[in-house]
Amino acid sequence: MGIIFHEEEQVFQIETPNTEYWIGIVDGAYLGHIYYGKKIGDAHCVYLLRTEERPFVPSKNRRDKCSFADSFPFEYPTWGTGDFRESCLSIRNAKGYRGCELFYESHEIFDGKPGLKGLPATFCKSDRAGAGESGLNAGGQTLEITCRDPFLNVKVVLRYSVFDDNDAVVRSAEIVNEGAKELYLEKVLSACLTLEDEDYDYLTLNGSWARERHIEKSPVSYGKQGVDSGRGISSHQEHPFIAVMDRKGDQDRGAVYAMHFVYSGNFLAQVEKNQFDSLRMVMGIHPEGFTWVLAPGASFTAPEVVCMYSSEGLGKMSHNFHDLYRSHLIRSPYLHQERPVLINNWEATYFDFDTEKLISIAREAKKHGIEMLVMDDGWFGQRDNDQCSLGDWVVNSRKLKGGLNYLVEQVKAEGLKFGIWFEPEMVSPNSELYRLHSDWALQIPGRPATQGRAQYVLDLSQPEVVDYAYQSVAKILRSADISYVKWDMNRPLTDVGSLHLEGKYQGELFHRYVLGLYEMQERLITEFPDLLLENCASGGGRFDPGMLYYSPQIWCSDDTDAIERLTIQEGTALLYPLSTMGAHVSDCPNHIVGRTTPFATRGHVALAGTFGYELDITRISAAQQAEISGQVALYHKIQPLVREGDYYRLASWRENHHYDAWEVVAKDKSEALVTVVQVVAQAAMRSRRIHVKGLAEDSQYRLEETGQVGTGKLWMEGGLLIPRYEGDFISRIYHFVRVDEE
Repeated sequence: MGIIFHEEEQVFQIETPNTEYWIGIVDGAYLGHIYYGKKIGDAHCVYLLRTEERPFVPSKNRRDKCSFADSFPFEYPTWGTGDFRESCLSIRNAKGYRGCELFYESHEIFDGKPGLKGLPATFCKSDRAGAGESGLNAGGQTLEITCRDPFLNVKVVLRYSVFDDNDAVVRSAEIVNEGAKELYLEKVLSACLTLEDEDYDYLTLNGSWARERHIEKSPVSYGKQGVDSGRGISSHQEHPFIAVMDRKGDQDRGAVYAMHFVYSGNFLAQVEKNQFDSLRMVMGIHPEGFTWVLAPGASFTAPEVVCMYSSEGLGKMSHNFHDLYRSHLIRSPYLHQERPVLINNWEATYFDFDTEKLISIAREAKKHGIEMLVMDDGWFGQRDNDQCSLGDWVVNSRKLKGGLNYLVEQVKAEGLKFGIWFEPEMVSPNSELYRLHSDWALQIPGRPATQGRAQYVLDLSQPEVVDYAYQSVAKILRSADISYVKWDMNRPLTDVGSLHLEGKYQGELFHRYVLGLYEMQERLITEFPDLLLENCASGGGRFDPGMLYYSPQIWCSDDTDAIERLTIQEGTALLYPLSTMGAHVSDCPNHIVGRTTPFATRGHVALAGTFGYELDITRISAAQQAEISGQVALYHKIQPLVREGDYYRLASWRENHHYDAWEVVAKDKSEALVTVVQVVAQAAMRSRRIHVKGLAEDSQYRLEETGQVGTGKLWMEGGLLIPRYEGDFISRIYHFVRVDEE
């Protein structure tokens, strides 16, 4: 693994454990993408740039430079000088002219990886404690390529980082104004990848509120296709991810080229097929609504994009992403710890609760092994419904008689930890905060503001507002022994204007909002390092790598129905470790879809993520209460495996329309857990055969549920027979444990 510059061939070789990424310098000036894929180890690959074919490089044929620019595989393409495909960088100068062209100037290769100021970023494993700073450490290497537009006096630094234990190539870009006049950045994407079209599909994750991250695969066609968000958040509807893959590929076979954005705001993820059957993949901050004023001497840093190549299908891609985020992005001390089983009162009580009700829930929960009570929305201001009080983070003494600290101590006396819900980015029109500081809300002067869930969005581009929002949370946390925070955000950004920014800076507001959010969460985990933070945005509206930098888990979706969660969690687990997915057992009929599923099935599905309950435990049947004790015991038994193991997708309900199955295998292959959900029963059918994955072929494994023993090869090639159970929505868990040969 490493990064090498081959001087004679003028090519960069970026090597990971299993892949290589090659860049060439053409005509002494132009950076071109040569190759990304399996290792080739030969610097003579420069011929793949086709510089000896028409149209020739500009030094040989200046009269057709336009044709060259429209076909060359630029590593970081710019707008306005002949490349008519999607660009990564568009700049307007002080006189209003647009156009940019970058020329290679120099490069540097060094050990370690720098952080990105104010932004989430991957880090070397040995640098976990210093993540977020500019310190470097062992375990990785970085290439910085400096390019320049001499006419604009702009310097662009392209960064590529790799780690010695992962196949990711992590990219970002920094734009520096070295001139004497302001420049206006109208588009700054983070990464571009050029591929030959070889009968590919493109894959995205799409959905809506309560049905996030459904896997969607479509053929790549001519023109531009992809996903984006202009909602100010990464969104429920789309996800900052795109992949191109072999049309006949699957979980185990075929090439996959993927991009994933380490950012929590507007994004563009796109693949474009041009007239030469070449594909250009790009990813970065969405240019719509974006203009950044770059003062003389100032710089702008684009967020990171993770590029990932797999020659072994989607399964290998998933393993690489999971390992990358566990080892190089998530900083929480809870990363490798068992997290407490919690019960959240939201679906149990909604806004109708008081101290005694919460204590009664805690008392009953303790009997069945639950370890934390989380108090959700409704504890502050005059918050008896969602029409008021956001921004007024003062305890409602009418509901919580004796105050918050009294409640917390009573819950602790019952033997449970205590957690609390906040929505600090919002303000209600009917609130003391809004009456005092209506100018703190996003708004366009003279235009009636758009409400969402009866609330406005605070202007986090303003330091005063950021500080108020942070201190509101911190003051509550300082007042009582609180172990967990659920940080919510329940609406997209509209009326994106700030009363405190000059007109020319209004185009910076979307990005400044995200930077303000990151600042608050960085302050939070710094002041409260032992806090378990769970991010949430009306469910899964901001489930992205950027938020994982601050919290080890994110609420996966507001839809807790076990059957809906199968598809949601399948799409989420395509990219994210299971330990990041907030998943709870809720009441039935389900509050979103009205479906009734067995209590056991609800538990098995929720055990695929962080585990908890979202119901009134004092009102469910004695039989269901008894099941909770068993589920909690099972959680403690299997969570180290679920948290740390390799995830395999065995079957997809969205594809076969009958059943769902997934597996987690220990890193040392000592055990494996298979979960099967029969969604729709079939008549007159025999048992199903499921091929287990990831076991050691020659080791013996006992299936705990039956006592049957067989080699790993038998279970993987012969398969596991799953009975056809009577009824819909039936689930089972199968635990394989490696045993010594007798």
